[in-house]
Amino acid sequence: MARKRTPEDLVRAAHAVGVTDDRLLEAVRSIPRAEFVPADEVASAYRDTPVPLPHGQVTTQPSLIAMMVSALGLTGDEQVLEVGTGYGWQTALLARLAAYVVSVERRPDLVDEARLRLAGQGVGNAEVVLGDGTLGMPTRAPYDAVIVCAAFPRVPEPLVDQLRTGGRLVQPIGQGGQERVELYERRARGLVHLRTVTAARFVRLYGVHGYDQR
Repeated sequence: MARKRTPEDLVRAAHAVGVTDDRLLEAVRSIPRAEFVPADEVASAYRDTPVPLPHGQVTTQPSLIAMMVSALGLTGDEQVLEVGTGYGWQTALLARLAAYVVSVERRPDLVDEARLRLAGQGVGNAEVVLGDGTLGMPTRAPYDAVIVCAAFPRVPEPLVDQLRTGGRLVQPIGQGGQERVELYERRARGLVHLRTVTAARFVRLYGVHGYDQR
């Protein structure tokens, strides 16, 4: 009989890819991923693999989420912009590590699901809004950190504009299917590349400053 997997499996997977932030690892341990996946995927919730979502979307692999969130270097006081909510597990992790999270999702049913699931876990410092993530959410700017969960060959300019000087941004750069997750910092002269976090595969980023939605 196969061993039943637990959140500790995700902690080990995150640690195996170099994540050492104790606050983040504790969030991975204590925020139940099983509450943030479709009902028919609960059995896979604690495997370090993506799970399918409606509209042909998939969740990001948990260890990859941990790498991307870790790269932001959150300390607890930040306001974070998340582009692409899915069912909200990454949103919940960010909310545990930062002061406030604004998450933009373009699918109305995913917005509803994420709101329901975040509320069910008592997450009160995250707001899920329906919209075009490539436009960001200028009414809440500036942000101390931005995390983009879909791929495009460049960072959408509105996201750069809404990032505070000294703030960090992480995004998969590529055409969708084979990317490099890149970490940037906003400086006075614009966005500066800091390092490549990892290679990965992501769905495409759609929107006014992404791929055409038609």
